[in-house]
Amino acid sequence: MNLPFFIARRIAFSGENNFSRVIIRIAQAAVALSVAVMIAATALIAGFKHEISRKIFEFWGHIHISDTAYSLSFEPIPIERDQDFYPSLDTVRSIDYFEEAQVWGMPMGREVEKRSRGGIRHIQAFAHKPGIIRTKTAMEGIILKGIGQDFDWNNLMPYLQEGQPIALGDTVSRDIIISRQTADRLQVGVGDRFIVHFVKGGEQLRRRFQICGIYKTGLEEYDRKFAICDIRQTQELLGWTEGQVAGFEIWLDDLRDLDLYNEYIYSEVLPPDLLCVSIRSKFPAIFEWLQLQDLNEVVILGLMLAVAIINMVTALLVLVLERTTMIGVLKALGETNRRIRRIFLYYAAVITLTGMFWGNLLGLGFCYLQEKFRFITLNEADYYLSYAPVKINWLAVLGVNVGTLAVTLLFLILPSFLVSKIAPVKAIQFK
Repeated sequence: MNLPFFIARRIAFSGENNFSRVIIRIAQAAVALSVAVMIAATALIAGFKHEISRKIFEFWGHIHISDTAYSLSFEPIPIERDQDFYPSLDTVRSIDYFEEAQVWGMPMGREVEKRSRGGIRHIQAFAHKPGIIRTKTAMEGIILKGIGQDFDWNNLMPYLQEGQPIALGDTVSRDIIISRQTADRLQVGVGDRFIVHFVKGGEQLRRRFQICGIYKTGLEEYDRKFAICDIRQTQELLGWTEGQVAGFEIWLDDLRDLDLYNEYIYSEVLPPDLLCVSIRSKFPAIFEWLQLQDLNEVVILGLMLAVAIINMVTALLVLVLERTTMIGVLKALGETNRRIRRIFLYYAAVITLTGMFWGNLLGLGFCYLQEKFRFITLNEADYYLSYAPVKINWLAVLGVNVGTLAVTLLFLILPSFLVSKIAPVKAIQFK
């Protein structure tokens, strides 16, 4: 029989009503609060990063292919739709590459072969043309993004608040999808018509469009700029043929492969007259902002873990002092300091696990309620979201629990050595 564990269990569930019971309850509450906050923080930060990334990528794609001169002029330059990589590029499921081996972040001086986490999910062509929307009451600058039959509507449907997708048939469609922000400023809705003015070769052109849908991503600087229409409209306004486009947008299965596929496409797939640019290069500020959330997560986890450790150390010291007589008797009966320390470490583990149970219940319950009722709201203009999203990563939840238990018990080893300082004769006489 494991005597230290037996004694620890009897002490833990003895039901005695004494001063130590209050300290134990405080320690359990501290552990529960720490675990709940850590679970909620990881879920909120993961959800926030996921939703922001999804909004950017589902509208823009992960990698853009265009003419090499586009980045210098910022004007659409036509490239041929008929390319060796289009549309077969989305059949790439994975690629192999070499990377320097590392152990705990330290380079080992040799390379190992690895495989990408995913492949290329989708590729589609686009063309765009700036113009000015004019109604009876307002004027609004806009960029028409032309899309074709290869457009993946699954990327836009989560943000389509009203109306329906553009009907792309044999004839050129006059339908247009505008953002909620643009619709509110122009005071128009689904089914309304307006005229868009363009400049082509020093001349003014006019096109009438009918609103078939209204979208909202929450990214204000993008929503107020872009409207979606038939790509043949933009090609005609630009003076291009149906075989000419401004570029291609590529979606990946896994964002962690972004730099890898960007380099692969540039060096292995594209001809010399084309250039590919990742979304990270186009919007570096947003990526830096998202990476900053990782630092916030580490700080929160560190602070909450420190709270749990400090309270458990205090509880353990109180338990040792309260059980001084018991410790003296056990030593007089021949028990070693090591086995007696194990009694209190087992007892501390029971306290910690009890607190962790309630912490998981509180943390996961909060995440469920927030996901269902969205009672924590945000200023969409500042945070790009109208509510605080949550995304539970069960591996992260497991890591929080295992890490909390392991680190807490590790820090409790040192105060448990107080047992060795207690002399049996004095302890038995201790009142």
